[in-house]
Amino acid sequence: MPEPRPRRAPPPTPARRRAGAAIRRLPLGSLRVFVAVAEHLSFTRAADALGVTTSAASMQIQTLEDYLGVALFRRQGRQVELTADGAALLPKVRQGLADLEGALDETRAERGAGPLKVTMLASFLAQWLMPRLPSFSDSHPRIDLHIHTGTELVDFARSGTHAAIRFGAGQWPHLHVEKLLDEWLVPVCRPSLLKKHGAVHGAEDLKRYRLMHSTSEPWSTWLFDDGGGERWPSSGIAFDDSVAIIRATEAGQGLALARWSLVADEVRDGRLAVASPRPLKFFRSYYFVCPAGLLRLDKVDAFRRWIVDAARSYPPPPGTASPAHPPKG
Repeated sequence: MPEPRPRRAPPPTPARRRAGAAIRRLPLGSLRVFVAVAEHLSFTRAADALGVTTSAASMQIQTLEDYLGVALFRRQGRQVELTADGAALLPKVRQGLADLEGALDETRAERGAGPLKVTMLASFLAQWLMPRLPSFSDSHPRIDLHIHTGTELVDFARSGTHAAIRFGAGQWPHLHVEKLLDEWLVPVCRPSLLKKHGAVHGAEDLKRYRLMHSTSEPWSTWLFDDGGGERWPSSGIAFDDSVAIIRATEAGQGLALARWSLVADEVRDGRLAVASPRPLKFFRSYYFVCPAGLLRLDKVDAFRRWIVDAARSYPPPPGTASPAHPPKG
């Protein structure tokens, strides 16, 4: 018996043909270049940001202007400014690209398979998350967790990253943002060093110690509460790696100003001691961040719930009255 022939799809209607032709003509690539040039008011800077040549960016804008039949920019030598038509179009294109990216995020969210990809600072991974990861693996053995470290902001849509632990002020628009931990700066050293030199309350007490300081958290931040005044001290051992300064402190090389989230376990285990009764509340905190649409994925929601619970059980430094985490509920 012969196999039935596959049914042919009906021919497209005239309206569908017109929509398809419009999509094929729509210069989508030029819209991204238009937004970049409008934000930088420079073809050169916009091209650098997009990773293309200046001539390619200029050609894309020319293509878009030919498509629209209006001029979007006025060019006077190297000076670039939006025309009235360009200024009117810019917010609409921004919103359209944001809606398109959101739709793509939702489509990606429908595919729940594969590893859970999370990005964070290397120091947070090494000092805070790593000792707690066995708990997550035991609770969710079927979730393959892939962690990327870096300081740059992640592009969720292009990188395939599901979530991030970010360190900042909590202002990341168009994303789900949930505070995990507040942060403090605390002077720490080996217990034997603290016993020898005593507690520190101000600049005079610090003179008894060999000071180590991070390039991102100088001692002037702790001394002047808001980081005002001169950078102090101007000499001594300096590190641009938060974990390195902790290891050096454990080895007895001096007194360090450290983020509490990175040394709390060492203090608890007696490897380090807090050398001052005056911890300083830092202006940055840790946040769980992800595109809102990805919260529907079971693996993203499971990690979010787990890390929020882990943060709630995290102790604040000695001498603080407020909790190290937001209240439950």
